[in-house]
Amino acid sequence: MKLLKAMAGIAGALALSTGAAVADDLRWKMPVAFATNLPGLGSPAAWVADNLTTASGGSIQVRVYEPGKLVPPFDILQSVSDGKVEAGYTWIGYDQGKVPAIPLFAAVPFGMKPWAYTAWYYYGGGHEMLQEVYANKGFEVHAQLCGIIGPETAGWYSDPIESLEDYEGLKIRFAGLGGKVLEKLGASVTMMPGGELYQALEKGTIDATEFSMPAIDQILGFHQVVKYNLFPGWHQQFTAQYMLINKDEWNKATEAQKALVDASCTAATTLGLAEGEYKNGKVLAGFQEKGVQADQIPREVLEELKAVTDEVMKEEASKDADFKRVYESQNEFLETYKVWDSRAYVPTDL
Repeated sequence: MKLLKAMAGIAGALALSTGAAVADDLRWKMPVAFATNLPGLGSPAAWVADNLTTASGGSIQVRVYEPGKLVPPFDILQSVSDGKVEAGYTWIGYDQGKVPAIPLFAAVPFGMKPWAYTAWYYYGGGHEMLQEVYANKGFEVHAQLCGIIGPETAGWYSDPIESLEDYEGLKIRFAGLGGKVLEKLGASVTMMPGGELYQALEKGTIDATEFSMPAIDQILGFHQVVKYNLFPGWHQQFTAQYMLINKDEWNKATEAQKALVDASCTAATTLGLAEGEYKNGKVLAGFQEKGVQADQIPREVLEELKAVTDEVMKEEASKDADFKRVYESQNEFLETYKVWDSRAYVPTDL
């Protein structure tokens, strides 16, 4: 963490020395989709805002607005694009109805591990493709990867899930492409912000929900209502968050200021992943004391889910050229990455 802060500080010093000191100051309002007390998911937004002010010597100041305080969580993209706010911080998969290819940059069922996704994003052309995907659908934003966490759980349920038939008729909150998979299995899938899920479970508005990793789900209190927690999070092996910046605001920033945003978000991506990986094991171990039953999805059921996922991905690719292009790029990278991944890492039981 000290090294990352030092790197961001160096970027700030370079920014000042290359002209940001005499550039127009940037004053951005930034609504966020997640409370900043949520580790790895919301916390990077607050860290980036503080770091940008410090490292820029006050040239860049970002004011964070907690969910719903300025803009509803699901309206962040449109508000930033329209210039109603200068920036926003969100999980961009919420906008799959407006930009079909966007979930590929947010969470992919049976997709890459978080460090593999960052490899593709930074070195495989992902960052550039993301800008093109937004522009192709008419959105005036610059998107910067600014946080990532590891797998979510596969959800919280009142009763165990033992086969795909158990999803039929289930009222469940499920996000992104994973939601499309469950719809194919007959589930009634709905979307709502994280802050509304506890009450929805308690009142029976939904039967089950997924949201995030154990360190976050514990804060939201799902275990107080339902006791079956399913693993692995097949639908979101990585969850990526982004800082969206209005295109006009981004264009008027100096190259030095842009470099500082880039450096701060890259540091926040590392910090967010580290925070989740540090906290999840202890939280998950403590769930048993709270009466939570942590169940593993049987291998044969995972294989069935993968088969349905493949159908969904092919359908989405056939409907949108950007989806097809991005999906093919990710799969091309995975072909060679799997060679490395299958050989390089020591089994966890050793």
